[in-house]
Amino acid sequence: MSRLVDALTLPRVRPDVALLAALVLIISIGLIMVGSASVAVADRLTGEPMYFFYRQAIYALLGLVAAFVVLHIPLRAWEANTFTLLGGGLFMLVLVLVPGLGHSVNGAQRWIDLGPVAMQASEPARLFLILYVAGYAARRQLELSTSWGGLFRPMFFMVVASFLLLLEPDFGAAAILVTIAGMILFLAGARLFYLLVVGGAAAGAVVLLVLSSPYRLARLVSFADPWAHPYASGFQLTQSLIAIGRGQVAGVGLGNSVQKLLYLPETHTDFLFAIYAEEFGLLGSLVLITLFGMVVWRGFVIGRRAIDADQLFAGFAAYGLSAWLALQAFTNIAVNMGMLPTKGLTLPLMSYGGSSLVIMCVLCALLLRVDLETRQPERRRRT
Repeated sequence: MSRLVDALTLPRVRPDVALLAALVLIISIGLIMVGSASVAVADRLTGEPMYFFYRQAIYALLGLVAAFVVLHIPLRAWEANTFTLLGGGLFMLVLVLVPGLGHSVNGAQRWIDLGPVAMQASEPARLFLILYVAGYAARRQLELSTSWGGLFRPMFFMVVASFLLLLEPDFGAAAILVTIAGMILFLAGARLFYLLVVGGAAAGAVVLLVLSSPYRLARLVSFADPWAHPYASGFQLTQSLIAIGRGQVAGVGLGNSVQKLLYLPETHTDFLFAIYAEEFGLLGSLVLITLFGMVVWRGFVIGRRAIDADQLFAGFAAYGLSAWLALQAFTNIAVNMGMLPTKGLTLPLMSYGGSSLVIMCVLCALLLRVDLETRQPERRRRT
Protein backbone atom coordinates (compact mmCIF):
# COMPACT_ATOMS: atom_id res chain seq x y z
CA MET A 1 0.00 0.00 0.00
CA SER A 2 2.82 2.40 0.85
CA ARG A 3 4.44 1.71 -2.54
CA LEU A 4 1.21 2.63 -4.28
CA VAL A 5 0.95 5.85 -2.28
CA ASP A 6 4.56 6.71 -3.11
CA ALA A 7 3.97 6.00 -6.80
CA LEU A 8 0.95 8.29 -6.94
CA THR A 9 2.64 11.12 -5.02
CA LEU A 10 3.62 14.09 -7.17
CA PRO A 11 7.34 14.91 -7.37
CA ARG A 12 8.07 17.87 -5.10
CA VAL A 13 9.41 20.25 -7.69
CA ARG A 14 7.99 23.49 -9.07
CA PRO A 15 6.06 23.00 -12.34
CA ASP A 16 6.62 25.05 -15.47
CA VAL A 17 4.96 28.35 -14.52
CA ALA A 18 4.87 29.72 -18.08
CA LEU A 19 3.16 26.57 -19.36
CA LEU A 20 0.59 26.60 -16.56
CA ALA A 21 -0.18 30.29 -17.01
CA ALA A 22 -0.66 29.93 -20.78
CA LEU A 23 -2.96 26.92 -20.34
CA VAL A 24 -5.10 28.67 -17.74
CA LEU A 25 -5.46 31.73 -19.96
CA ILE A 26 -6.40 29.70 -23.05
CA ILE A 27 -9.05 27.69 -21.20
CA SER A 28 -10.46 30.86 -19.59
CA ILE A 29 -10.64 32.66 -22.94
CA GLY A 30 -12.28 29.58 -24.43
CA LEU A 31 -15.02 29.53 -21.80
CA ILE A 32 -15.73 33.22 -22.31
CA MET A 33 -15.85 32.84 -26.09
CA VAL A 34 -18.12 29.79 -26.02
CA GLY A 35 -20.54 31.85 -23.96
CA SER A 36 -20.28 34.84 -26.28
CA ALA A 37 -20.32 32.97 -29.60
CA SER A 38 -23.21 30.65 -28.81
CA VAL A 39 -25.85 32.99 -27.40
CA ALA A 40 -27.91 33.25 -30.60
CA VAL A 41 -27.84 29.58 -31.56
CA ALA A 42 -28.43 28.50 -27.95
CA ASP A 43 -31.42 30.81 -27.64
CA ARG A 44 -32.87 29.49 -30.90
CA LEU A 45 -32.36 25.81 -30.04
CA THR A 46 -33.08 25.77 -26.29
CA GLY A 47 -34.48 29.16 -25.24
CA GLU A 48 -31.52 29.56 -22.85
CA PRO A 49 -28.80 31.88 -24.30
CA MET A 50 -26.10 30.52 -21.95
CA TYR A 51 -26.94 26.84 -22.51
CA PHE A 52 -23.67 25.94 -24.23
CA PHE A 53 -21.63 28.01 -21.77
CA TYR A 54 -23.04 26.10 -18.81
CA ARG A 55 -22.33 22.76 -20.49
CA GLN A 56 -18.82 23.81 -21.44
CA ALA A 57 -18.17 24.86 -17.84
CA ILE A 58 -19.20 21.38 -16.71
CA TYR A 59 -16.92 19.82 -19.34
CA ALA A 60 -14.07 22.03 -18.11
CA LEU A 61 -14.66 20.83 -14.56
CA LEU A 62 -14.65 17.21 -15.73
CA GLY A 63 -11.46 17.92 -17.68
CA LEU A 64 -9.77 19.34 -14.58
CA VAL A 65 -10.77 16.26 -12.57
CA ALA A 66 -9.41 13.97 -15.30
CA ALA A 67 -6.23 16.06 -15.47
CA PHE A 68 -5.77 15.82 -11.69
CA VAL A 69 -6.04 12.02 -11.84
CA VAL A 70 -3.67 11.72 -14.82
CA LEU A 71 -1.17 14.08 -13.19
CA HIS A 72 -0.80 11.57 -10.35
CA ILE A 73 -0.13 8.56 -12.60
CA PRO A 74 3.60 7.86 -13.12
CA LEU A 75 4.77 7.85 -16.73
CA ARG A 76 6.12 4.31 -16.34
CA ALA A 77 2.52 3.12 -15.94
CA TRP A 78 1.64 4.57 -19.34
CA GLU A 79 4.83 3.20 -20.89
CA ALA A 80 4.18 -0.29 -19.57
CA ASN A 81 0.72 -0.38 -21.15
CA THR A 82 1.29 1.07 -24.62
CA PHE A 83 0.04 -2.10 -26.34
CA THR A 84 -3.14 -1.93 -24.29
CA LEU A 85 -3.53 1.71 -25.31
CA LEU A 86 -3.03 0.72 -28.96
CA GLY A 87 -5.76 -1.90 -28.70
CA GLY A 88 -8.07 0.50 -26.90
CA GLY A 89 -7.58 3.22 -29.50
CA LEU A 90 -8.29 0.92 -32.45
CA PHE A 91 -11.26 -0.61 -30.63
CA MET A 92 -12.85 2.83 -30.18
CA LEU A 93 -12.39 3.63 -33.86
CA VAL A 94 -14.09 0.36 -34.81
CA LEU A 95 -16.84 0.77 -32.22
CA VAL A 96 -17.92 4.17 -33.56
CA LEU A 97 -18.66 2.58 -36.95
CA VAL A 98 -21.00 -0.06 -35.49
CA PRO A 99 -24.65 0.74 -36.32
CA GLY A 100 -26.59 1.55 -33.19
CA LEU A 101 -23.48 2.53 -31.24
CA GLY A 102 -22.04 5.12 -33.57
CA HIS A 103 -23.89 8.44 -33.65
CA SER A 104 -23.97 10.56 -36.81
CA VAL A 105 -23.97 14.38 -36.83
CA ASN A 106 -23.91 16.42 -40.06
CA GLY A 107 -23.18 13.29 -42.08
CA ALA A 108 -20.13 12.23 -40.02
CA GLN A 109 -20.31 9.19 -37.75
CA ARG A 110 -17.70 10.22 -35.17
CA TRP A 111 -19.53 9.84 -31.85
CA ILE A 112 -20.17 6.85 -29.61
CA ASP A 113 -23.64 7.10 -28.08
CA LEU A 114 -23.39 6.81 -24.28
CA GLY A 115 -26.99 7.69 -23.45
CA PRO A 116 -27.15 11.24 -22.07
CA VAL A 117 -23.76 12.12 -23.62
CA ALA A 118 -21.82 11.23 -26.75
CA MET A 119 -18.05 10.71 -26.93
CA GLN A 120 -16.04 11.57 -30.02
CA ALA A 121 -14.01 8.41 -30.53
CA SER A 122 -11.11 10.02 -32.37
CA GLU A 123 -10.10 12.17 -29.37
CA PRO A 124 -9.10 9.44 -26.87
CA ALA A 125 -8.05 7.15 -29.75
CA ARG A 126 -5.49 9.64 -31.02
CA LEU A 127 -4.13 10.15 -27.50
CA PHE A 128 -3.70 6.39 -27.01
CA LEU A 129 -2.12 5.90 -30.44
CA ILE A 130 0.38 8.74 -29.96
CA LEU A 131 1.44 7.26 -26.61
CA TYR A 132 1.84 3.86 -28.31
CA VAL A 133 4.13 5.37 -30.96
CA ALA A 134 6.14 7.14 -28.24
CA GLY A 135 6.56 3.83 -26.40
CA TYR A 136 7.55 1.99 -29.57
CA ALA A 137 10.07 4.68 -30.49
CA ALA A 138 11.65 4.49 -27.04
CA ARG A 139 12.02 0.69 -27.27
CA ARG A 140 13.05 0.25 -30.91
CA GLN A 141 15.47 3.05 -31.75
CA LEU A 142 18.04 0.68 -33.29
CA GLU A 143 15.49 -1.00 -35.55
CA LEU A 144 14.07 2.35 -36.62
CA SER A 145 17.46 3.59 -37.74
CA THR A 146 18.57 0.42 -39.56
CA SER A 147 15.59 -1.30 -41.22
CA TRP A 148 12.30 -0.88 -43.03
CA GLY A 149 10.71 -3.30 -40.57
CA GLY A 150 11.31 -0.96 -37.65
CA LEU A 151 9.31 1.75 -39.40
CA PHE A 152 6.70 -0.55 -40.93
CA ARG A 153 5.25 -1.92 -37.69
CA PRO A 154 4.09 1.35 -36.05
CA MET A 155 3.09 2.91 -39.39
CA PHE A 156 0.97 -0.14 -40.19
CA PHE A 157 -1.17 0.53 -37.14
CA MET A 158 -1.30 4.24 -38.00
CA VAL A 159 -2.52 3.37 -41.51
CA VAL A 160 -5.21 1.10 -40.04
CA ALA A 161 -6.29 3.86 -37.64
CA SER A 162 -6.30 6.41 -40.47
CA PHE A 163 -8.45 4.12 -42.63
CA LEU A 164 -10.96 3.81 -39.80
CA LEU A 165 -10.94 7.59 -39.32
CA LEU A 166 -11.57 8.13 -43.02
CA LEU A 167 -14.60 5.85 -42.82
CA GLU A 168 -16.24 8.22 -40.32
CA PRO A 169 -15.09 10.42 -42.24
CA ASP A 170 -12.50 12.45 -40.30
CA PHE A 171 -9.74 13.35 -42.72
CA GLY A 172 -8.23 16.05 -40.49
CA ALA A 173 -7.75 13.73 -37.52
CA ALA A 174 -6.17 11.07 -39.76
CA ALA A 175 -3.73 13.55 -41.29
CA ILE A 176 -2.65 14.91 -37.90
CA LEU A 177 -2.21 11.40 -36.46
CA VAL A 178 0.05 10.22 -39.30
CA THR A 179 2.07 13.47 -39.23
CA ILE A 180 2.72 13.23 -35.48
CA ALA A 181 3.63 9.55 -35.72
CA GLY A 182 6.14 10.34 -38.47
CA MET A 183 7.63 13.18 -36.40
CA ILE A 184 8.10 10.98 -33.32
CA LEU A 185 9.69 8.20 -35.36
CA PHE A 186 12.02 10.70 -37.03
CA LEU A 187 13.11 12.02 -33.64
CA ALA A 188 13.77 8.42 -32.58
CA GLY A 189 16.16 7.90 -35.49
CA ALA A 190 14.06 6.63 -38.40
CA ARG A 191 15.77 7.36 -41.70
CA LEU A 192 14.49 10.40 -43.52
CA PHE A 193 14.42 8.50 -46.83
CA TYR A 194 12.10 5.86 -45.37
CA LEU A 195 9.80 8.54 -44.01
CA LEU A 196 9.77 10.40 -47.33
CA VAL A 197 8.77 7.21 -49.14
CA VAL A 198 5.94 6.61 -46.66
CA GLY A 199 4.94 10.29 -46.83
CA GLY A 200 4.91 10.19 -50.64
CA ALA A 201 2.67 7.13 -50.61
CA ALA A 202 0.33 8.84 -48.14
CA ALA A 203 0.20 11.98 -50.31
CA GLY A 204 -0.63 9.87 -53.36
CA ALA A 205 -3.43 8.17 -51.43
CA VAL A 206 -4.82 11.57 -50.44
CA VAL A 207 -4.87 12.74 -54.05
CA LEU A 208 -6.72 9.59 -55.09
CA LEU A 209 -9.23 10.06 -52.26
CA VAL A 210 -9.91 13.65 -53.29
CA LEU A 211 -10.29 12.80 -56.97
CA SER A 212 -12.51 9.79 -56.27
CA SER A 213 -14.97 11.72 -54.10
CA PRO A 214 -17.14 14.48 -55.62
CA TYR A 215 -17.80 15.74 -52.06
CA ARG A 216 -14.10 16.20 -51.25
CA LEU A 217 -13.35 17.67 -54.67
CA ALA A 218 -16.20 20.18 -54.31
CA ARG A 219 -14.92 21.18 -50.87
CA LEU A 220 -11.43 21.73 -52.26
CA VAL A 221 -12.74 23.82 -55.18
CA SER A 222 -14.94 25.95 -52.91
CA PHE A 223 -11.99 26.50 -50.55
CA ALA A 224 -9.85 27.79 -53.43
CA ASP A 225 -12.48 30.39 -54.42
CA PRO A 226 -15.29 30.62 -51.83
CA TRP A 227 -16.62 33.87 -53.32
CA ALA A 228 -17.55 32.04 -56.52
CA HIS A 229 -20.41 30.36 -54.61
CA PRO A 230 -20.96 32.61 -51.56
CA TYR A 231 -24.46 31.26 -50.86
CA ALA A 232 -23.71 27.58 -51.52
CA SER A 233 -20.45 25.65 -51.03
CA GLY A 234 -18.51 28.79 -50.07
CA PHE A 235 -21.07 30.14 -47.59
CA GLN A 236 -19.38 29.10 -44.35
CA LEU A 237 -15.93 30.32 -45.35
CA THR A 238 -17.15 33.64 -46.72
CA GLN A 239 -19.08 34.32 -43.51
CA SER A 240 -15.96 33.43 -41.50
CA LEU A 241 -13.84 35.82 -43.55
CA ILE A 242 -16.43 38.57 -43.06
CA ALA A 243 -16.25 38.03 -39.29
CA ILE A 244 -12.45 38.19 -39.25
CA GLY A 245 -12.48 41.26 -41.50
CA ARG A 246 -14.96 43.08 -39.25
CA GLY A 247 -12.56 42.67 -36.32
CA GLN A 248 -9.94 44.89 -37.98
CA VAL A 249 -7.15 45.81 -35.54
CA ALA A 250 -8.80 46.03 -32.11
CA GLY A 251 -12.10 44.17 -32.64
CA VAL A 252 -15.70 45.20 -32.14
CA GLY A 253 -15.67 44.27 -28.44
CA LEU A 254 -16.66 41.22 -26.42
CA GLY A 255 -20.28 40.28 -27.11
CA ASN A 256 -20.65 42.67 -30.07
CA SER A 257 -20.15 40.18 -32.90
CA VAL A 258 -22.73 40.34 -35.68
CA GLN A 259 -21.73 37.14 -37.48
CA LYS A 260 -22.67 35.00 -34.46
CA LEU A 261 -26.29 36.12 -34.90
CA LEU A 262 -27.04 33.05 -37.04
CA TYR A 263 -25.02 34.25 -40.04
CA LEU A 264 -21.96 32.02 -39.51
CA PRO A 265 -22.69 28.32 -38.77
CA GLU A 266 -20.77 26.45 -36.03
CA THR A 267 -19.77 29.65 -34.25
CA HIS A 268 -19.07 27.90 -30.93
CA THR A 269 -17.30 24.84 -32.38
CA ASP A 270 -15.23 24.78 -35.58
CA PHE A 271 -15.47 28.54 -36.27
CA LEU A 272 -15.02 29.90 -32.77
CA PHE A 273 -11.78 31.63 -33.81
CA ALA A 274 -13.62 33.72 -36.43
CA ILE A 275 -15.94 35.15 -33.75
CA TYR A 276 -12.96 35.68 -31.43
CA ALA A 277 -11.16 37.58 -34.21
CA GLU A 278 -14.28 39.66 -34.86
CA GLU A 279 -14.62 40.64 -31.21
CA PHE A 280 -10.92 41.08 -30.36
CA GLY A 281 -9.38 41.91 -33.73
CA LEU A 282 -5.84 41.39 -34.96
CA LEU A 283 -4.29 42.29 -31.61
CA GLY A 284 -6.40 39.77 -29.71
CA SER A 285 -5.70 37.11 -32.34
CA LEU A 286 -1.96 37.66 -32.00
CA VAL A 287 -2.24 37.34 -28.21
CA LEU A 288 -4.09 34.02 -28.56
CA ILE A 289 -1.61 32.66 -31.11
CA THR A 290 1.22 33.71 -28.79
CA LEU A 291 -0.38 31.75 -25.93
CA PHE A 292 -0.62 28.63 -28.08
CA GLY A 293 2.97 29.21 -29.18
CA MET A 294 4.03 29.44 -25.54
CA VAL A 295 2.42 26.07 -24.73
CA VAL A 296 4.04 24.37 -27.71
CA TRP A 297 7.44 25.94 -27.02
CA ARG A 298 7.40 24.86 -23.38
CA GLY A 299 6.22 21.39 -24.43
CA PHE A 300 9.18 21.04 -26.79
CA VAL A 301 11.55 22.28 -24.08
CA ILE A 302 10.13 19.67 -21.70
CA GLY A 303 10.52 16.97 -24.35
CA ARG A 304 14.13 17.94 -25.05
CA ARG A 305 14.95 17.87 -21.34
CA ALA A 306 13.37 14.43 -20.94
CA ILE A 307 15.42 12.99 -23.82
CA ASP A 308 18.60 14.56 -22.41
CA ALA A 309 17.77 12.83 -19.11
CA ASP A 310 17.45 9.51 -21.04
CA GLN A 311 13.71 9.33 -20.37
CA LEU A 312 12.90 8.56 -23.98
CA PHE A 313 9.23 7.66 -23.65
CA ALA A 314 8.56 10.85 -21.71
CA GLY A 315 10.46 12.93 -24.26
CA PHE A 316 8.80 11.45 -27.33
CA ALA A 317 5.38 11.72 -25.68
CA ALA A 318 5.96 15.40 -24.84
CA TYR A 319 7.03 16.16 -28.40
CA GLY A 320 4.09 14.25 -29.87
CA LEU A 321 1.45 15.77 -27.61
CA SER A 322 2.82 19.30 -28.12
CA ALA A 323 2.84 18.77 -31.88
CA TRP A 324 -0.77 17.56 -31.73
CA LEU A 325 -1.82 20.76 -29.98
CA ALA A 326 0.18 22.88 -32.43
CA LEU A 327 -1.07 21.18 -35.59
CA GLN A 328 -4.70 21.18 -34.53
CA ALA A 329 -4.64 24.82 -33.46
CA PHE A 330 -2.87 25.84 -36.68
CA THR A 331 -5.29 23.81 -38.82
CA ASN A 332 -8.38 25.26 -37.14
CA ILE A 333 -7.15 28.84 -37.42
CA ALA A 334 -6.04 28.26 -41.03
CA VAL A 335 -9.49 26.87 -41.92
CA ASN A 336 -11.18 29.89 -40.35
CA MET A 337 -8.94 32.18 -42.42
CA GLY A 338 -9.43 30.27 -45.69
CA MET A 339 -5.86 28.94 -45.81
CA LEU A 340 -6.96 25.28 -45.68
CA PRO A 341 -10.12 23.38 -46.65
CA THR A 342 -12.64 22.70 -43.89
CA LYS A 343 -11.44 19.79 -41.74
CA GLY A 344 -13.94 19.60 -38.88
CA LEU A 345 -11.21 20.07 -36.25
CA THR A 346 -11.91 22.10 -33.13
CA LEU A 347 -9.71 24.81 -31.64
CA PRO A 348 -7.93 22.96 -28.78
CA LEU A 349 -8.96 23.89 -25.22
CA MET A 350 -11.43 26.48 -26.55
CA SER A 351 -14.09 25.12 -28.91
CA TYR A 352 -17.31 23.71 -27.46
CA GLY A 353 -17.28 19.95 -26.96
CA GLY A 354 -16.78 17.65 -24.00
CA SER A 355 -14.64 14.98 -25.68
CA SER A 356 -12.15 17.47 -27.08
CA LEU A 357 -11.87 19.58 -23.92
CA VAL A 358 -11.47 16.63 -21.53
CA ILE A 359 -8.85 14.92 -23.70
CA MET A 360 -6.95 18.17 -24.17
CA CYS A 361 -6.92 18.63 -20.39
CA VAL A 362 -5.49 15.11 -20.09
CA LEU A 363 -2.89 16.01 -22.73
CA CYS A 364 -1.84 19.04 -20.68
CA ALA A 365 -1.65 16.93 -17.51
CA LEU A 366 0.66 14.48 -19.27
CA LEU A 367 2.92 17.37 -20.34
CA LEU A 368 3.03 18.63 -16.77
CA ARG A 369 3.79 15.11 -15.50
CA VAL A 370 6.72 14.84 -17.90
CA ASP A 371 7.90 18.24 -16.70
CA LEU A 372 7.72 17.23 -13.03
CA GLU A 373 9.43 13.88 -13.49
CA THR A 374 12.27 15.20 -15.64
CA ARG A 375 13.12 17.97 -13.18
CA GLN A 376 14.09 15.38 -10.55
CA PRO A 377 17.42 14.46 -12.14
CA GLU A 378 18.32 18.17 -12.21
CA ARG A 379 17.62 18.41 -8.48
CA ARG A 380 19.79 15.37 -7.72
CA ARG A 381 22.70 16.75 -9.80
CA ARG A 382 22.57 20.04 -7.91
CA THR A 383 22.64 18.25 -4.57
